[in-house]
Amino acid sequence: MTDTVAEMNQVMAEADCLVDEQQVQTAIDNLADDITERLKDSNPLLFCVMNGGLILTGQLLPRLRFPVQAEYLHATRYRQETTGGILEWKLQPEVEMSGRTVLIVDDILDEGTTLCAIADYCLAHGASEVLTAVLVDKQHDRKARPDLKADFTGLEVEDRFLFGYGMDYKGYWRNAPGIYAVKGL
Repeated sequence: MTDTVAEMNQVMAEADCLVDEQQVQTAIDNLADDITERLKDSNPLLFCVMNGGLILTGQLLPRLRFPVQAEYLHATRYRQETTGGILEWKLQPEVEMSGRTVLIVDDILDEGTTLCAIADYCLAHGASEVLTAVLVDKQHDRKARPDLKADFTGLEVEDRFLFGYGMDYKGYWRNAPGIYAVKGL
């Protein structure tokens, strides 16, 4: 356990801060404004994608200026690893979504495989429209679908291994107060 703590402290000590906390807060304010403008009259159902979307969702919800039903789901490809694998549902949504606009909130749009699978699931279960909101869109050409973009994006960040504000490094540092890149990754 002490080795893990030492390793994680070393990762943080060597990491590059790409986006500081104030810049993240400004991005969340802008996301909230854009989402409010688009969804204020639509009675949306919001799904927080656990665990990565937890911090963004928790900070976004109080900034939305309309009634929203908030739920959560848990799908992952990483399982505390640094590369993605097969999509694993840990908790599928059970709330009725027929005929509703669904907003999926997650920490990052990397390749987008998980986000696309969740969106497809919601559409298959009757959602009339599925929108996505992410704090970070990682800039690269490995997206699951050509020209894949979230409907609402807080920040665009370079293609590095990121952590902070929900994104983790080996299960740690989701709580980092900015967006950081692991040294050498």
